[in-house]
Amino acid sequence: MKLALVAFASLLALAGSAAAQPSEGPQPAPMPPPIAAPQDVAFPGVLRLDVDATDLDRRIFRVKETIPVPRAGPMTLLYPAWLPGNHSPSGPLDKVAGLIVRANGQPIAWTRDPVNVFAFHVDVPQGAAALDVEFQYVSPTATDQGRVVMTPEMLNLQWNAVALYPAGYFTRRIQVDPSVRLPAGWGFGAALETASTVAGVTRFKPVGFDTLVDSPMFAGRYFKQIDLDPGGRSPVRLNIVADRPELLEIKPEQVELHRALIRQADRLYGARHYDHYDMLLALTERMGGIGLEHHRSSENGTTPDYFTEWARNAPARNLLPHEYNHSWDGKYRRPADLWTPTFNVPMRDSLLWVYEGQDQYWGYVLGARSGLNTVQQTLDALASTAAAYSDGRPGRKWRSVEDTTNDPIIAQRRPIPWLSWQRSEDYYSEGQLVWLDADTLIREKSGGKKSLDDFARAFFGMNDGSWTELTYTFDDVVAALNQVMPYDWAGFLTARIRQVAPEPPLAGLARGGYRLVYTDKPTEFWKDNEASRKIVDLTYSLGLVLNRETTLTSVLWDSPAFKAGLTVGDKIVAVNGIAYDTERLKEAITAAKGGQPVSLLVKDGDHYRTVAIDYRDGLRYPRLERIPGTPDRLAAIYAPRK
Repeated sequence: MKLALVAFASLLALAGSAAAQPSEGPQPAPMPPPIAAPQDVAFPGVLRLDVDATDLDRRIFRVKETIPVPRAGPMTLLYPAWLPGNHSPSGPLDKVAGLIVRANGQPIAWTRDPVNVFAFHVDVPQGAAALDVEFQYVSPTATDQGRVVMTPEMLNLQWNAVALYPAGYFTRRIQVDPSVRLPAGWGFGAALETASTVAGVTRFKPVGFDTLVDSPMFAGRYFKQIDLDPGGRSPVRLNIVADRPELLEIKPEQVELHRALIRQADRLYGARHYDHYDMLLALTERMGGIGLEHHRSSENGTTPDYFTEWARNAPARNLLPHEYNHSWDGKYRRPADLWTPTFNVPMRDSLLWVYEGQDQYWGYVLGARSGLNTVQQTLDALASTAAAYSDGRPGRKWRSVEDTTNDPIIAQRRPIPWLSWQRSEDYYSEGQLVWLDADTLIREKSGGKKSLDDFARAFFGMNDGSWTELTYTFDDVVAALNQVMPYDWAGFLTARIRQVAPEPPLAGLARGGYRLVYTDKPTEFWKDNEASRKIVDLTYSLGLVLNRETTLTSVLWDSPAFKAGLTVGDKIVAVNGIAYDTERLKEAITAAKGGQPVSLLVKDGDHYRTVAIDYRDGLRYPRLERIPGTPDRLAAIYAPRK
């Protein structure tokens, strides 16, 4: 036995010796030296940033930057990668060109980090007090290059796209002195405060680098600014740029509805977390659309006829309430794992179902309470959301809402082929249904004495006047809900958010006094949404969506269209042997109730095929129907606060 143990020990020693020796074949290359971690200390000096935004023809922003240097030797400059509101490393680094760095008037070499490509290393020579940096931000000239941010009529200057900053410091501890040269005669809106305007150059008061990035600009040839809170405690302005001057013709009653939004937000939260707020609104079909929140402003791009064709633009009117609400939910109160000290420290998105989901909820509530949308329009929008997560997301069978919070990083908001099965950023709208569930539950159990309004005021409305971010965790959300009404909120949220939940999240709808039904006639809101998106939406009948070129942009997983072999990118050429026409397709769907399959001639690249879809339930469009004898809690939720 003893000999056996000795032999075994010898074998182990030999094995250990062999394991200590490198195997044959390649070995990993050494990693580069780590980039200095951010420290909460003041950067010694003030960065000067000058942007020339006058090259409209070529859509080029020209950047000059002076960056003080603390000492000679190695220094790393960072280009912002992780962008708040995008929830992902989406900094447009690919648009940076012509980078030159000088010290003492002479060019010096820079080296891009081989692992973190957003980092640039330089060796500062002795005697240099600053680095002079030049580059161009060559913004997209066509939509297939990214979002268009400059046109002959307007531009959107996002400071993160046109600035480098030194590694090793919290961005709030780096002061920046920014300026911009705009085309002659242009107006602009921004949350930054103007220091001077001389010879076409506007210089702003110095701010921290984090505040600079959080304070973008809309500027344009056709510009109008509207005071949304006359005589109020802090200025709130609507800054509008448009493709054409006639698009700025705004009726007084339309202005009043936007002012009501400010009042209703005040009544919901009871606090403001800004010293002034600038809504930036682009009415355009030339510059790319956007909806992006900031603490003291928001970027909003929508249909050019937002004001001039008011009656048909109800689907566009949720944008401003949603982004304005983020000043409280997402910017002031921010998930602890989403807040980062710089724009190059990775974000974690696990609580976006609060940040975006509850914001989606309050955006529609404030839209209704202010009158920007009628209660009926809001109910019709809610019907579309309820249908999407009842019948339009079979992917709920395998994937949780919480897991979709990773999608901004996974998919980078690129199109995906099977949205209904893969799921995307469902924390927005499924989150909205979960918070409706919570609101109606609180109202039911408290006999109408409490509501989610109480949570909003306590959780987002604290510390009136402060706009220093205040972070939170899952446990903080649960504790705040329990302060409103004791309940197993941890279990409630875990079941609906963290776990796979195949059952549709419609409890809040039923408790609110409504049920989801389908009819063969679309709501006016549905029709307006189809028109604004330039689509034909047959999701709940054949299971497909077409654009105006009759190309499929969506196919519902396991739908009749899916089972017939159709997919995104297919083009419908003919219906029942006759050239495609939208009404002809709808008539064929209705006629199929008698047993005749819908026959489609489909083009897939160079291939043609005939597809027969055996579907017999006719046209189906979602809407809400009152449940007789139940309290109408949705009416109470959407009623304006006095």
